[in-house]
Amino acid sequence: MTIHSCNKMTAASAIVECIKKESIHKVFCVPGESYLPLLDALYDEPAIDVIAARHEGGASFMAEGYAKAALRPGVVLATRGVGAANLSIGVHTAYQDSTPMVVFLGQVHSKFRGREGFQEVDLDQFFKPITKWAVEVKDPERMPEIVQRAFRIAQTGRPGPVVVSLPEDVLPKEVEMKFGPPINIPKPAPSNSEVISLKELVQTATNPLIIAGGGIKLAQAESALLSFAEKLQIPVMAAFRRHDVFPNHHGLYAGHLGLGTPKKVLESVRDADVILAFGTRLSEVTTQDYTLFTSEQKLIHIDIDPEVHGKVYAPELAIVADMKEAIEALEGIQRQPSWDEWANTCNRRFKEVSSLTVAEGDVINKKIIKAMTEMLPDNALITNDAGNFAGWLHAFFPFKEKHTYVGPTSGAMGYGLPAAIGAGLAVPDKTVVSLSGDGGFMMTFQELETAVRENVPIIALVFNNNMYGTIRMHQEIHYPERVIGTDLGKVSFAELATGVGASGYTVETIEEFVQVFSLALTSKEPTVIEILTEKEQISVSATISAIRKKY
Repeated sequence: MTIHSCNKMTAASAIVECIKKESIHKVFCVPGESYLPLLDALYDEPAIDVIAARHEGGASFMAEGYAKAALRPGVVLATRGVGAANLSIGVHTAYQDSTPMVVFLGQVHSKFRGREGFQEVDLDQFFKPITKWAVEVKDPERMPEIVQRAFRIAQTGRPGPVVVSLPEDVLPKEVEMKFGPPINIPKPAPSNSEVISLKELVQTATNPLIIAGGGIKLAQAESALLSFAEKLQIPVMAAFRRHDVFPNHHGLYAGHLGLGTPKKVLESVRDADVILAFGTRLSEVTTQDYTLFTSEQKLIHIDIDPEVHGKVYAPELAIVADMKEAIEALEGIQRQPSWDEWANTCNRRFKEVSSLTVAEGDVINKKIIKAMTEMLPDNALITNDAGNFAGWLHAFFPFKEKHTYVGPTSGAMGYGLPAAIGAGLAVPDKTVVSLSGDGGFMMTFQELETAVRENVPIIALVFNNNMYGTIRMHQEIHYPERVIGTDLGKVSFAELATGVGASGYTVETIEEFVQVFSLALTSKEPTVIEILTEKEQISVSATISAIRKKY
């Protein structure tokens, strides 16, 4: 064990030292008086940029988007109960998305605890259900130990968020500090017996299918997966909002398991006899409300977290492993002649429902996805908010390169814009585009000023139909024509954008969109393109009129 001692420093300075050790150069916050000593310690550290957001929810989404794009933990700071509650949406997103995040929260003075002090919340208990670990630091000399442990927990196993509560009287105390080395992330590999069992199971398959999830992205195993699939000619599907795990234009790609997945894509899953679940927790959406598999199918489930095994489906074989290590260990499987035809069938089914041909009568949403595919570089990074507008992106946009998509599997509204800002700060060499509906965009619109202040030239597309469209769709399905609470007023997002110093445009036709999108792609400033859409085409496959007739 290596322990590095140093001179006396404050507990706040010890936190900064731990952040530096993890090579993290951006932290996100809304400032608060409860953690002023930590802000002051950051003032003295030129290697770490402090990004001040307009709302703690926006700050936590930025940190989450940054973590996904930078492939390192997101760090977010906020004050006591009120700030903590505001950023909890980003913590929950990180929890469901398996995103490494460390959250530092100011807490009331230790002497005031239990008296319902100003903004007092029992933070470790508040966050316990949606974090990997939530802890309060009561002794300043333990700050390095606990913070380094927080970074270890956030990054190892199935990654996720950790919350560290910081009583305001602990932060300024100066004591002798001892630090351990930077975190080393374990990468377990399958045992020899597990590899043999897996080979035997796969070898019996007539129609094998890979479902690839976030574990592939976290292990940076995209290239290994591609080589494995090509060698054996096994088709690959992407788990919910993990589109970029496998090139969508490849002949082995079989589709995306998300909301409104076409029946032809689901046919391929149901026709599979051996399913290899690679780094996916087989979520509710991925498994279509936990209905996707049958007892006749054999499931091979590989994931770094043993707790996901059997949580949804009992596997024939469960392996705890890092996905890159696991795939690289799978040598010697004999490719079967029938697998070529099976792979072609799966790919053909996908192409039949995802072809991006555009007709004159198609809605502008689809035309815009077509324009994006033609105008964006292949390595552009796309984020999206929650809402039916994202259905066109998920159904038709071909993600060709790894590390080009950042989306919320938690389905959080307000995610798209701040996540794009965080991603833009992580990968400044990439074009970053966010897609939002008018409902979700308005929830975190204020962070556009953050993008302007920090010079992050994201492009925000806002599909404006003046309603909460997804909820309206479900409203029409269950209570036709009884519309309540889902209509929204008119907002000029273009004018709001110019009001905070960004570029803003409103378009109604594809010709107008192409013109302003071209300008945005060469601009060096944040740009909002508001796209006026109609209420009637409420999703990719349904209109309000058709829903009312059907139900």
